[in-house]
Amino acid sequence: MRRIPPLLLLPVAATLLLAGCGGESAGAPRGPAPAVGVVAVVVERRPWSDAIEALGTAYARESVVLTAKVTETVSRINFRDGDTVEAGQVLVELTGRAEAAQLEEARAAAREAQQQYARQSDLVKQGTIARSQLDAQIALRDAAVARMNTIRARLADRVITAPFAGVLGFRRVSEGTLVAPGTEITTLDDISLMKVDFSVPEAALSAMRTGLPVRATSVAWPGRTFEGSVVSIGSRVDPVSRAVTVRAEVPNPESLLKPGMLLGVAIDSAPREALVIPEIALVSVGSRHYVYAVAEGDVARQVEVGIGSRRAGEVEIVRGLEPGQRVVTDGIVKLRDGAKVAVAAPTPAAA
Repeated sequence: MRRIPPLLLLPVAATLLLAGCGGESAGAPRGPAPAVGVVAVVVERRPWSDAIEALGTAYARESVVLTAKVTETVSRINFRDGDTVEAGQVLVELTGRAEAAQLEEARAAAREAQQQYARQSDLVKQGTIARSQLDAQIALRDAAVARMNTIRARLADRVITAPFAGVLGFRRVSEGTLVAPGTEITTLDDISLMKVDFSVPEAALSAMRTGLPVRATSVAWPGRTFEGSVVSIGSRVDPVSRAVTVRAEVPNPESLLKPGMLLGVAIDSAPREALVIPEIALVSVGSRHYVYAVAEGDVARQVEVGIGSRRAGEVEIVRGLEPGQRVVTDGIVKLRDGAKVAVAAPTPAAA
């Protein structure tokens, strides 16, 4: 019989020794699984409302393009680009020397006609002249006054004033420019209050009403929110887009918003008290949603829940949970139904 060298027997002996030790440990009783460290929050009722979001366009409260009413030459300009003006302030004066002279002539004629009426009125009282002669003088007097007012109106057309207070745009004419009816002189916008028009789906029409608070944001002013309210709802639904136009008014005291800006609009509707949990506590499997609730004895129980609307970092729970229950927000990936947990942090109100 062939003899095996001693050096070759060492690996075999070590293998048998390890196998024997492993068999003994496998048969030993196992201890309880360690508790999983988690963070949990308390479920509670909080103020909640559904958010309707849309994109809207900003318009000035009042907006007008100032134009000339007559064909005449610009004699004086009393504003600069971007000036803030008051209602009635004179902006542009057109040449009106001929009308001014005609007005003086008409004023003199009206004054003479009034004096003749006064003299003839006294003569009628004395019975010196007939009443018909006084009536003719009254007609002459009224005609002179009407002619004077007509010339005064033509002269007023040569003075262009601001119809309301606001901010002027760019000046389009210079002194000496010959303007005609319809020639653009400048623009005037009242931006102290902005109108924001946006569209909402037909399905959201039942939630719309005047007075709802509105939050507007702009990429031009990151981090700023402009508060306003809904003032009117369109009377028609677009048959193509199935959307209705809603108008909101947003105060603009700092003149940060400009007409034509694109604004993001958010409306809070259907205010109510709702059960709210952090969105990170939610586990979604297909169309079903679960949370891990900390039951009595610090045991994690998987609970199916029904959810409502969502907002930044939070979700509304409509069924499956009760106020006061604790749900796990951190450590979910290590959990299974019935696992022992150790809540590693206090459980204040849901953040």
